[in-house]
Amino acid sequence: MAVRVVVDSSAGLPPEVVRELDITVADMHVMGSGEDKGTSGLSSLELAACYARQLERGGDDGVIALHLSKALSSTWSAAVAASAVFPDTVKVVETDAAGMTIGAAAMAAATVAQEGGDLAACEAMAKSTLARSETWVYLHQLDDLRKSGRLPTGTAVLSAALLANKPILRIHDGKLELAGKTRTQSKAFAKLTELVVERAEGQPVFAAIQHADAEEAAEQLAASLESQLPEGSRVMREPLVDVLAVHTGPGAIGLSVVFSSRESAQ
Repeated sequence: MAVRVVVDSSAGLPPEVVRELDITVADMHVMGSGEDKGTSGLSSLELAACYARQLERGGDDGVIALHLSKALSSTWSAAVAASAVFPDTVKVVETDAAGMTIGAAAMAAATVAQEGGDLAACEAMAKSTLARSETWVYLHQLDDLRKSGRLPTGTAVLSAALLANKPILRIHDGKLELAGKTRTQSKAFAKLTELVVERAEGQPVFAAIQHADAEEAAEQLAASLESQLPEGSRVMREPLVDVLAVHTGPGAIGLSVVFSSRESAQ
């Protein structure tokens, strides 16, 4: 038996990684179609049932739960409510993150679990990974994010005022904020590569690129990163999951990076 790791589908973990590390993925809900398409967070009842099943599988060794930032979804609050049913055995980690930043923390925690680590060790690894992580989002436009309510009005107005046709956003303290303004995709990718290389401080990183129907662009960013990142770095490319792509619109690129030290991610 071992500690179980649970994420919601916003983490965007590849199926082969889920199988290899035996991570449980709770699917968030995509509703509607076309311009009316939206998402709904998981309920406390759904999550309580999920946690109960995992505790049974793990012989009550415990569950580490990692969910989309509470500023972006109601799922985190539902998870906290659900975990109250299982005091001391279900640990809901406050991620303040989205996408593969959460996925990377889940991978790290699940690896510790497979090596025999207890609940405290798995929780510590998840928190350490999150503390060393950074996430940026490159967008062709802000309309979809603004309509979804995930983008603060001030950020959208500021971006428009700066004529940032292709903005770079950063997830900071769980919320989206403007990180840079670019006029072209190539300049955006050069800026992102510069940011990552500078913060890596010569140490290897794990980088995950997620794209919304923009495979060619994702490959271009990956090539830029791979040509400049320190030896030993790993770059993963994956499609952006529906529960996030609904809000970003087509062409979006997410870049999540786990640095070797916490200082690099400040």
